Amino acid sequence: MNQQQKNRRLIIIIFAMTIVPFMIAWLLKENPMYVTGRTNNGELILPPIVTTHEDYQGFDDFSDKNLNELKGHWLIVNVIPQDNCNAICQEALHKSKQLQLMLSKELTRARRIAIVLQPVGSELANTWWEDDTRLLKIKPSLNLIDKLHKIRHGDIPDGMIFFIDPLGNIMMQYEPGFDPYKAKNDLMHLLKISQIG
Repeated sequence: MNQQQKNRRLIIIIFAMTIVPFMIAWLLKENPMYVTGRTNNGELILPPIVTTHEDYQGFDDFSDKNLNELKGHWLIVNVIPQDNCNAICQEALHKSKQLQLMLSKELTRARRIAIVLQPVGSELANTWWEDDTRLLKIKPSLNLIDKLHKIRHGDIPDGMIFFIDPLGNIMMQYEPGFDPYKAKNDLMHLLKISQIG
């Protein structure tokens, strides 16, 4: 092999060494499911789904008066998809309350809300959260209901939760039966890296 062939081969090797990492990075950016070393326990919603303050209306007087509490805070969102909050739903409400309390010194950065998707009488609904005096209950807009159904590709199961960032982006979702300690780890990580809320 003469010098000219060696030089040509060297140029090709150098070119491959510079272009291959960019190709791999682009492939992983376009296909995040290939990244196996994830550290989150919930499912990241990519791209995040945007909500606005207009998507929320208070379900009761307390919630209506305190809707401004949602602005600038991380939201731990229980979704009540049926006209009855069954045992799975009740357990999820309890777990989200535990989750918020576990935030310790970061507690003031998060708010809990329950989004009630079906029309429900206030007397029945009050039995679901009678001891939960700080929970904000929300009637969502049709637009928000549609967005939640799109994330779930159909029906929303009882007992799941979402995290929404202070800008209104729905970031993560957790299936029914979620572990509040693992969800807390994810939320603490988001709070740590967040420059907002």
